[in-house]
Amino acid sequence: MPPTPPPRSSSTRRPDGRRRSRVGETDAAKKPKPTARENARFWFRAIVVILILRAFIFEPFRIPSESMENTLLVGDFLIVSKLNYGARTPNTIGIPFTGIYVPGLELPQTRLPGFSEPHRGDVIVFNYPAAVDVERGPIPEDVPIERRAPYIKRLVGEPGDTLAVLDKVLHINGVPVPLAPTQKQRWRVTMAGQTVLPPAVLKDLRADLLGSGYPDSTGTLVSDVAATPVAARALEARSDVASVEPSILTAELRDPTFGANPDHVAPLLVPGRGISVPLTEETWPLYEPVIRRYEGHTASHEPGGPFLIDGQPATAYAFAADYYFAMGDSRDNSVDSRFWGFVPETHIVGKALFTFLSFKSFLPPIPRLERFFRPIP
Repeated sequence: MPPTPPPRSSSTRRPDGRRRSRVGETDAAKKPKPTARENARFWFRAIVVILILRAFIFEPFRIPSESMENTLLVGDFLIVSKLNYGARTPNTIGIPFTGIYVPGLELPQTRLPGFSEPHRGDVIVFNYPAAVDVERGPIPEDVPIERRAPYIKRLVGEPGDTLAVLDKVLHINGVPVPLAPTQKQRWRVTMAGQTVLPPAVLKDLRADLLGSGYPDSTGTLVSDVAATPVAARALEARSDVASVEPSILTAELRDPTFGANPDHVAPLLVPGRGISVPLTEETWPLYEPVIRRYEGHTASHEPGGPFLIDGQPATAYAFAADYYFAMGDSRDNSVDSRFWGFVPETHIVGKALFTFLSFKSFLPPIPRLERFFRPIP
Protein backbone atom coordinates (compact mmCIF):
# COMPACT_ATOMS: atom_id res chain seq x y z
CA MET A 1 0.00 0.00 0.00
CA PRO A 2 1.61 3.30 -1.08
CA PRO A 3 2.32 5.82 1.63
CA THR A 4 -0.30 8.48 2.16
CA PRO A 5 1.03 11.98 1.27
CA PRO A 6 1.05 14.46 4.13
CA PRO A 7 -1.86 16.95 4.16
CA ARG A 8 -1.20 20.07 2.05
CA SER A 9 -0.56 23.02 4.27
CA SER A 10 -2.12 26.35 3.50
CA SER A 11 1.26 27.92 4.09
CA THR A 12 4.89 26.92 4.19
CA ARG A 13 7.87 28.43 5.88
CA ARG A 14 10.50 30.38 4.01
CA PRO A 15 14.15 29.73 4.79
CA ASP A 16 14.14 32.91 6.90
CA GLY A 17 11.39 31.46 9.10
CA ARG A 18 8.51 33.59 7.73
CA ARG A 19 5.47 31.86 6.39
CA ARG A 20 4.70 31.93 2.69
CA SER A 21 1.42 33.35 1.46
CA ARG A 22 -1.61 31.12 1.51
CA VAL A 23 -2.68 29.48 -1.74
CA GLY A 24 -4.56 32.05 -3.91
CA GLU A 25 -3.42 35.04 -1.87
CA THR A 26 -1.80 37.66 -4.14
CA ASP A 27 0.59 40.47 -3.52
CA ALA A 28 -2.08 42.90 -4.75
CA ALA A 29 -4.40 41.81 -1.96
CA LYS A 30 -1.73 42.70 0.58
CA LYS A 31 -0.78 46.00 -1.10
CA PRO A 32 -1.76 48.96 1.06
CA LYS A 33 -4.31 51.41 -0.37
CA PRO A 34 -2.95 54.74 -1.64
CA THR A 35 -2.98 57.51 0.90
CA ALA A 36 -4.78 60.79 0.32
CA ARG A 37 -1.42 62.42 -0.29
CA GLU A 38 -0.52 59.84 -2.96
CA ASN A 39 -3.90 60.30 -4.66
CA ALA A 40 -3.45 64.05 -4.68
CA ARG A 41 0.05 63.67 -6.15
CA PHE A 42 -1.28 61.38 -8.91
CA TRP A 43 -4.08 63.76 -9.91
CA PHE A 44 -1.78 66.76 -9.76
CA ARG A 45 0.63 65.09 -12.19
CA ALA A 46 -2.22 64.01 -14.47
CA ILE A 47 -3.62 67.56 -14.61
CA VAL A 48 -0.16 69.00 -15.36
CA VAL A 49 0.28 66.55 -18.26
CA ILE A 50 -3.18 67.41 -19.62
CA LEU A 51 -2.47 71.14 -19.38
CA ILE A 52 0.86 70.74 -21.20
CA LEU A 53 -0.77 68.68 -23.97
CA ARG A 54 -3.61 71.17 -24.29
CA ALA A 55 -1.36 74.22 -24.28
CA PHE A 56 1.42 73.03 -26.59
CA ILE A 57 0.42 69.86 -28.49
CA PHE A 58 -3.29 69.60 -29.35
CA GLU A 59 -6.69 70.65 -28.08
CA PRO A 60 -10.20 69.26 -28.65
CA PHE A 61 -12.96 71.54 -29.95
CA ARG A 62 -16.67 71.06 -30.53
CA ILE A 63 -18.46 72.59 -33.53
CA PRO A 64 -21.32 74.75 -32.17
CA SER A 65 -22.67 76.36 -35.35
CA GLU A 66 -23.43 75.63 -39.01
CA SER A 67 -20.88 78.00 -40.55
CA MET A 68 -18.64 75.15 -41.82
CA GLU A 69 -21.30 72.83 -43.27
CA ASN A 70 -21.06 70.36 -44.85
CA THR A 71 -17.33 70.03 -44.13
CA LEU A 72 -18.00 70.12 -40.39
CA LEU A 73 -21.37 69.56 -38.73
CA VAL A 74 -22.84 70.79 -35.47
CA GLY A 75 -21.90 68.17 -32.87
CA ASP A 76 -18.55 67.26 -34.42
CA PHE A 77 -15.65 66.99 -31.97
CA LEU A 78 -12.30 67.64 -33.58
CA ILE A 79 -8.61 67.68 -32.77
CA VAL A 80 -6.69 70.89 -33.38
CA SER A 81 -2.92 70.58 -33.68
CA LYS A 82 -0.82 73.33 -32.13
CA LEU A 83 2.39 71.75 -33.40
CA ASN A 84 1.76 72.50 -37.08
CA TYR A 85 2.10 76.28 -36.79
CA GLY A 86 3.83 76.30 -33.40
CA ALA A 87 2.13 76.68 -30.03
CA ARG A 88 1.71 80.08 -28.42
CA THR A 89 2.98 80.69 -24.92
CA PRO A 90 0.20 81.73 -22.48
CA ASN A 91 -0.38 85.46 -22.09
CA THR A 92 -2.72 85.31 -19.08
CA ILE A 93 -2.83 83.60 -15.68
CA GLY A 94 -6.10 81.97 -14.71
CA ILE A 95 -7.95 78.86 -13.60
CA PRO A 96 -7.55 76.07 -16.17
CA PHE A 97 -10.64 75.02 -18.17
CA THR A 98 -12.54 78.14 -17.08
CA GLY A 99 -12.89 81.71 -18.30
CA ILE A 100 -11.53 83.05 -15.01
CA TYR A 101 -8.21 84.90 -15.25
CA VAL A 102 -6.36 87.78 -13.62
CA PRO A 103 -7.55 90.94 -15.41
CA GLY A 104 -4.98 93.57 -16.25
CA LEU A 105 -2.10 91.07 -16.09
CA GLU A 106 -0.96 90.26 -19.62
CA LEU A 107 2.25 88.33 -20.26
CA PRO A 108 4.38 88.68 -23.40
CA GLN A 109 3.30 86.05 -25.90
CA THR A 110 5.49 84.30 -28.42
CA ARG A 111 5.00 81.43 -30.86
CA LEU A 112 7.21 78.37 -30.63
CA PRO A 113 8.66 76.82 -33.81
CA GLY A 114 6.18 74.77 -35.83
CA PHE A 115 6.19 72.32 -38.73
CA SER A 116 4.80 74.75 -41.30
CA GLU A 117 3.23 78.11 -41.95
CA PRO A 118 -0.56 78.46 -42.34
CA HIS A 119 -1.47 77.73 -45.95
CA ARG A 120 -4.38 78.48 -48.20
CA GLY A 121 -7.01 75.76 -47.78
CA ASP A 122 -6.20 74.91 -44.15
CA VAL A 123 -9.08 74.78 -41.70
CA ILE A 124 -7.89 76.86 -38.75
CA VAL A 125 -9.06 77.71 -35.24
CA PHE A 126 -8.36 81.25 -34.11
CA ASN A 127 -9.36 83.71 -31.42
CA TYR A 128 -11.98 86.10 -32.73
CA PRO A 129 -10.14 89.30 -33.70
CA ALA A 130 -12.90 91.84 -34.43
CA ALA A 131 -14.19 94.57 -32.14
CA VAL A 132 -17.82 93.42 -32.45
CA ASP A 133 -19.27 89.92 -32.18
CA VAL A 134 -22.68 89.43 -33.78
CA GLU A 135 -23.72 87.19 -30.88
CA ARG A 136 -21.81 88.67 -27.92
CA GLY A 137 -21.85 92.35 -28.89
CA PRO A 138 -18.90 94.78 -28.55
CA ILE A 139 -15.62 93.30 -27.30
CA PRO A 140 -13.31 95.58 -25.29
CA GLU A 141 -9.91 96.03 -26.91
CA ASP A 142 -8.14 95.10 -23.67
CA VAL A 143 -9.48 91.51 -23.71
CA PRO A 144 -6.36 89.32 -24.10
CA ILE A 145 -6.02 87.36 -27.33
CA GLU A 146 -6.31 83.89 -25.78
CA ARG A 147 -9.42 84.93 -23.84
CA ARG A 148 -11.37 85.75 -26.99
CA ALA A 149 -13.92 83.26 -28.32
CA PRO A 150 -12.50 80.51 -30.58
CA TYR A 151 -13.73 80.51 -34.19
CA ILE A 152 -13.14 77.95 -36.93
CA LYS A 153 -12.98 78.87 -40.64
CA ARG A 154 -11.07 77.97 -43.78
CA LEU A 155 -8.00 80.02 -44.63
CA VAL A 156 -8.52 81.32 -48.18
CA GLY A 157 -6.02 84.18 -48.41
CA GLU A 158 -2.33 84.27 -47.44
CA PRO A 159 -0.09 87.33 -46.96
CA GLY A 160 0.54 88.92 -50.34
CA ASP A 161 -2.57 87.44 -52.01
CA THR A 162 -4.95 89.71 -53.90
CA LEU A 163 -8.43 88.54 -53.00
CA ALA A 164 -11.92 89.45 -54.18
CA VAL A 165 -15.47 88.09 -54.09
CA LEU A 166 -17.24 88.86 -57.36
CA ASP A 167 -20.92 87.91 -57.66
CA LYS A 168 -20.47 85.35 -54.89
CA VAL A 169 -17.38 83.71 -56.47
CA LEU A 170 -14.09 83.87 -54.55
CA HIS A 171 -11.11 84.99 -56.65
CA ILE A 172 -7.48 84.58 -55.53
CA ASN A 173 -4.86 86.46 -57.54
CA GLY A 174 -7.36 86.84 -60.38
CA VAL A 175 -8.25 83.11 -60.51
CA PRO A 176 -11.81 82.04 -59.58
CA VAL A 177 -12.01 79.41 -56.84
CA PRO A 178 -15.13 77.24 -57.21
CA LEU A 179 -16.91 75.73 -54.23
CA ALA A 180 -15.54 72.40 -52.99
CA PRO A 181 -17.89 69.39 -52.85
CA THR A 182 -18.49 69.83 -49.09
CA GLN A 183 -19.06 73.60 -49.19
CA LYS A 184 -22.51 75.20 -49.20
CA GLN A 185 -24.06 78.36 -50.54
CA ARG A 186 -27.52 79.77 -51.27
CA TRP A 187 -29.09 78.73 -54.58
CA ARG A 188 -32.20 80.03 -56.34
CA VAL A 189 -34.29 77.03 -57.43
CA THR A 190 -36.95 77.75 -60.05
CA MET A 191 -39.61 75.05 -60.29
CA ALA A 192 -40.98 73.77 -63.59
CA GLY A 193 -44.54 73.96 -62.25
CA GLN A 194 -46.37 74.87 -59.06
CA THR A 195 -45.04 71.93 -57.07
CA VAL A 196 -42.71 72.45 -54.12
CA LEU A 197 -39.46 70.65 -53.40
CA PRO A 198 -40.21 67.44 -51.49
CA PRO A 199 -38.71 67.59 -47.94
CA ALA A 200 -37.44 64.01 -48.29
CA VAL A 201 -35.38 65.00 -51.35
CA LEU A 202 -33.79 67.92 -49.52
CA LYS A 203 -33.01 65.72 -46.53
CA ASP A 204 -31.32 63.08 -48.71
CA LEU A 205 -29.18 65.79 -50.34
CA ARG A 206 -28.35 67.47 -46.99
CA ALA A 207 -29.87 70.65 -48.41
CA ASP A 208 -31.86 73.20 -46.42
CA LEU A 209 -34.95 75.07 -47.61
CA LEU A 210 -34.55 78.74 -46.64
CA GLY A 211 -37.99 80.11 -45.98
CA SER A 212 -41.03 79.27 -48.05
CA GLY A 213 -41.27 79.38 -51.82
CA TYR A 214 -42.41 82.57 -53.56
CA PRO A 215 -43.60 83.42 -57.09
CA ASP A 216 -41.29 85.39 -59.38
CA SER A 217 -42.41 88.09 -61.81
CA THR A 218 -43.87 85.47 -64.15
CA GLY A 219 -45.71 83.63 -61.40
CA THR A 220 -43.26 80.71 -61.38
CA LEU A 221 -42.55 79.22 -57.96
CA VAL A 222 -39.02 79.96 -56.68
CA SER A 223 -37.29 78.59 -53.58
CA ASP A 224 -34.00 79.50 -51.89
CA VAL A 225 -31.96 76.47 -50.86
CA ALA A 226 -28.64 76.12 -49.03
CA ALA A 227 -26.80 73.25 -50.70
CA THR A 228 -23.45 71.97 -51.92
CA PRO A 229 -22.61 72.13 -55.66
CA VAL A 230 -23.23 68.38 -55.87
CA ALA A 231 -26.70 68.77 -54.35
CA ALA A 232 -27.45 71.75 -56.61
CA ARG A 233 -26.65 69.68 -59.72
CA ALA A 234 -28.84 66.85 -58.42
CA LEU A 235 -31.74 69.28 -57.95
CA GLU A 236 -31.26 70.74 -61.41
CA ALA A 237 -31.47 67.24 -62.92
CA ARG A 238 -34.99 66.74 -61.55
CA SER A 239 -37.90 66.96 -63.96
CA ASP A 240 -39.85 69.26 -61.62
CA VAL A 241 -37.00 71.82 -61.49
CA ALA A 242 -36.48 74.30 -64.32
CA SER A 243 -33.16 75.83 -63.16
CA VAL A 244 -30.77 76.19 -60.23
CA GLU A 245 -28.63 79.34 -60.05
CA PRO A 246 -26.55 81.03 -57.33
CA SER A 247 -28.64 83.43 -55.27
CA ILE A 248 -26.63 86.67 -55.36
CA LEU A 249 -27.30 89.71 -53.19
CA THR A 250 -27.54 93.04 -54.96
CA ALA A 251 -24.39 95.12 -54.55
CA GLU A 252 -26.24 97.89 -52.70
CA LEU A 253 -27.25 95.71 -49.74
CA ARG A 254 -25.13 96.05 -46.61
CA ASP A 255 -24.97 94.10 -43.36
CA PRO A 256 -26.24 96.38 -40.54
CA THR A 257 -23.49 95.39 -38.08
CA PHE A 258 -20.38 95.59 -40.27
CA GLY A 259 -21.63 97.46 -43.35
CA ALA A 260 -20.43 94.68 -45.65
CA ASN A 261 -21.87 92.64 -48.49
CA PRO A 262 -20.51 89.05 -48.45
CA ASP A 263 -21.28 88.46 -52.16
CA HIS A 264 -19.30 91.51 -53.30
CA VAL A 265 -15.82 92.16 -51.85
CA ALA A 266 -13.69 94.57 -53.84
CA PRO A 267 -10.14 93.39 -54.67
CA LEU A 268 -7.83 93.78 -51.68
CA LEU A 269 -4.26 92.90 -50.78
CA VAL A 270 -3.84 90.59 -47.77
CA PRO A 271 -1.15 92.29 -45.65
CA GLY A 272 1.97 90.55 -44.43
CA ARG A 273 5.37 91.10 -42.86
CA GLY A 274 7.34 93.62 -44.94
CA ILE A 275 4.47 94.28 -47.37
CA SER A 276 3.87 97.98 -47.97
CA VAL A 277 0.47 99.36 -48.95
CA PRO A 278 -0.38 102.89 -50.10
CA LEU A 279 -2.64 104.86 -47.78
CA THR A 280 -5.57 106.35 -49.71
CA GLU A 281 -9.19 107.20 -49.07
CA GLU A 282 -10.06 103.74 -50.41
CA THR A 283 -7.48 101.69 -48.49
CA TRP A 284 -7.62 103.55 -45.17
CA PRO A 285 -10.91 101.98 -43.87
CA LEU A 286 -9.52 98.52 -44.63
CA TYR A 287 -6.04 98.85 -43.11
CA GLU A 288 -6.50 101.44 -40.35
CA PRO A 289 -7.96 98.92 -37.85
CA VAL A 290 -5.02 96.57 -38.54
CA ILE A 291 -2.45 99.33 -38.02
CA ARG A 292 -4.11 100.50 -34.81
CA ARG A 293 -5.47 97.32 -33.17
CA TYR A 294 -2.85 94.74 -34.11
CA GLU A 295 0.30 96.67 -35.00
CA GLY A 296 0.03 98.95 -31.95
CA HIS A 297 0.25 102.38 -33.61
CA THR A 298 -1.94 105.43 -33.31
CA ALA A 299 -3.67 106.15 -36.61
CA SER A 300 -5.87 109.06 -37.57
CA HIS A 301 -7.19 110.80 -40.64
CA GLU A 302 -9.54 113.69 -41.29
CA PRO A 303 -11.33 113.90 -44.67
CA GLY A 304 -9.11 115.84 -47.03
CA GLY A 305 -6.22 115.78 -44.58
CA PRO A 306 -3.05 113.68 -44.29
CA PHE A 307 -2.90 110.13 -42.95
CA LEU A 308 -1.16 110.17 -39.58
CA ILE A 309 0.74 107.21 -38.10
CA ASP A 310 1.97 107.91 -34.57
CA GLY A 311 1.32 111.56 -35.30
CA GLN A 312 3.50 111.65 -38.42
CA PRO A 313 2.16 112.07 -41.98
CA ALA A 314 2.42 108.89 -44.05
CA THR A 315 1.58 107.96 -47.63
CA ALA A 316 2.26 104.22 -47.19
CA TYR A 317 2.62 101.68 -44.42
CA ALA A 318 4.79 98.53 -44.18
CA PHE A 319 3.30 95.82 -42.00
CA ALA A 320 5.28 94.13 -39.23
CA ALA A 321 3.25 90.90 -39.01
CA ASP A 322 1.38 88.40 -41.16
CA TYR A 323 -2.39 88.38 -41.65
CA TYR A 324 -4.85 86.00 -43.27
CA PHE A 325 -8.31 86.00 -44.85
CA ALA A 326 -10.75 83.35 -43.58
CA MET A 327 -14.19 82.24 -44.78
CA GLY A 328 -16.73 79.68 -43.61
CA ASP A 329 -17.48 76.73 -45.86
CA SER A 330 -21.19 77.53 -45.56
CA ARG A 331 -20.71 80.78 -47.44
CA ASP A 332 -24.10 82.36 -46.72
CA ASN A 333 -24.22 81.28 -43.08
CA SER A 334 -20.87 82.55 -41.87
CA VAL A 335 -19.69 85.85 -40.38
CA ASP A 336 -16.03 85.91 -41.39
CA SER A 337 -13.28 88.05 -42.94
CA ARG A 338 -15.72 89.34 -45.56
CA PHE A 339 -17.42 91.19 -42.70
CA TRP A 340 -14.78 92.03 -40.10
CA GLY A 341 -11.42 91.83 -41.87
CA PHE A 342 -8.16 89.95 -41.42
CA VAL A 343 -7.04 87.27 -38.96
CA PRO A 344 -3.70 88.23 -37.35
CA GLU A 345 -1.12 85.47 -37.12
CA THR A 346 -1.01 86.05 -33.36
CA HIS A 347 -4.67 85.00 -33.07
CA ILE A 348 -4.27 81.60 -34.75
CA VAL A 349 -4.61 78.69 -32.29
CA GLY A 350 -3.85 75.79 -34.61
CA LYS A 351 -4.81 73.60 -37.55
CA ALA A 352 -7.90 71.37 -37.40
CA LEU A 353 -6.87 67.83 -38.35
CA PHE A 354 -9.75 65.37 -37.90
CA THR A 355 -13.05 64.71 -36.16
CA PHE A 356 -12.76 62.03 -33.47
CA LEU A 357 -16.40 62.02 -32.33
CA SER A 358 -19.68 63.30 -33.74
CA PHE A 359 -23.20 63.37 -32.33
CA LYS A 360 -26.38 64.28 -34.14
CA SER A 361 -27.97 64.98 -30.76
CA PHE A 362 -26.89 64.70 -27.13
CA LEU A 363 -30.23 64.04 -25.41
CA PRO A 364 -30.57 61.25 -26.30
CA PRO A 365 -27.03 60.74 -27.64
CA ILE A 366 -27.18 59.77 -31.30
CA PRO A 367 -23.68 59.21 -32.69
CA ARG A 368 -22.69 59.70 -36.32
CA LEU A 369 -20.35 56.71 -36.50
CA GLU A 370 -19.31 57.49 -40.07
CA ARG A 371 -17.71 60.73 -38.85
CA PHE A 372 -15.59 59.17 -36.10
CA PHE A 373 -11.83 59.64 -36.71
CA ARG A 374 -12.45 61.27 -40.08
CA PRO A 375 -9.87 63.65 -41.63
CA ILE A 376 -11.09 67.15 -42.45
CA PRO A 377 -11.19 67.72 -46.23
